[in-house]
Amino acid sequence: MDVLRDALLWLSESEQWSGDGSLVQRVMEHLYYTGLAVVVAALVAIPAGYFVGHTTRGSTWLVGLAGAARALPSFGLILLLVLLFGVSGRETAAVLALVVLGIPPLLAGAYSGIHQIPRTVIDAARAQGMTEWQILWRVEAPLSLPVLLGGIRQSVLQIVATATLIAYVGLGGLGYDIIQGIPLRRFDQTVGAAIVIVALALTLDAFLALATRLATPRGVRVGRLADVRAR
Repeated sequence: MDVLRDALLWLSESEQWSGDGSLVQRVMEHLYYTGLAVVVAALVAIPAGYFVGHTTRGSTWLVGLAGAARALPSFGLILLLVLLFGVSGRETAAVLALVVLGIPPLLAGAYSGIHQIPRTVIDAARAQGMTEWQILWRVEAPLSLPVLLGGIRQSVLQIVATATLIAYVGLGGLGYDIIQGIPLRRFDQTVGAAIVIVALALTLDAFLALATRLATPRGVRVGRLADVRAR
């Protein structure tokens, strides 16, 4: 309890919230790398997941690849890519590592979202004369949206947690105060920074949960709507 009290006191100090190296700056750095990695991962994973879910081609490879990527050690992957890219390319290496770790949840969400749609719905769309492109964007994409957004939430939380480690290669973020505080035995600083990371993750998760509810079509949320002709 003393450590927690000291951490809260450290967080309450005004110098932690203003100036160079403040928590505000660290949070913005953390959000920058997280947002960049999520966008790049989404551009890669969502089209691939939609393609496999729609065509059912390569589904076995997709599931195996997503499972293998989840088992990658985060810290080891970051260090390996930094060694390959060199110190001058450490930012690219760190972002690439975050992208690799963020792709599996997005890939699984996009594929599972389309895969769980009853085939009778797809057959009905084809019977109406829709093209494959129209079926994908007008039928499958809206119906798969709740599952896809769940994958986005998992990806964001995975990247937010892993982005703590990029401070080890000198890129800042909220992990900086943790890595700096451990050898100095500044446990108030270490625990305080950890509290901010947890708060940031919970805030992003709550925001994405609300966005999931707002973005999901009403018919998908409540199921089949009442037939207005029966009134």
